[in-house]
Amino acid sequence: MVIIDSDVLLLAFAFQSDKRQDVNKAFLDAVQTVQPATTIYNVMEVLGQLSFNLSPEKLEKWESWLVNAYQLTVIWSVDPDEKVVASTFRDEIYERPFAKMREHRMAFMDALILGLAERTPDAECFVTWNAKHFKGKSSLPVMTPEEYLNR
Repeated sequence: MVIIDSDVLLLAFAFQSDKRQDVNKAFLDAVQTVQPATTIYNVMEVLGQLSFNLSPEKLEKWESWLVNAYQLTVIWSVDPDEKVVASTFRDEIYERPFAKMREHRMAFMDALILGLAERTPDAECFVTWNAKHFKGKSSLPVMTPEEYLNR
């Protein structure tokens, strides 16, 4: 399973004139055969960025144009249909990311996303255009889409 960061998805949807567009598209096409995934935190980050330019109706149907477009598996920290106890919420939203922030000096959302990616069974690597923010801070191999294609 290749876990994809928000910036890769945002580039595909919002920054059509970016010089990395061809590599980004080639990467998203290539990972179709290796179970591409992203975390629910990445989904929410992408939707938050795109919410400035999308209608509420389009946002509501995010699975059809975001998840289905790239055959993504969305990784949840807990089953979204289950009731969450306070200790689970505290551990997920505070304890784990804060420990990562203290150890590696990283932003909250990066710590939240990377922590969930690392706990995902079958995760092979984490792919982001901001690899420098994550390298040496994860048990997963971290690479850019270009590095992934060239490996």
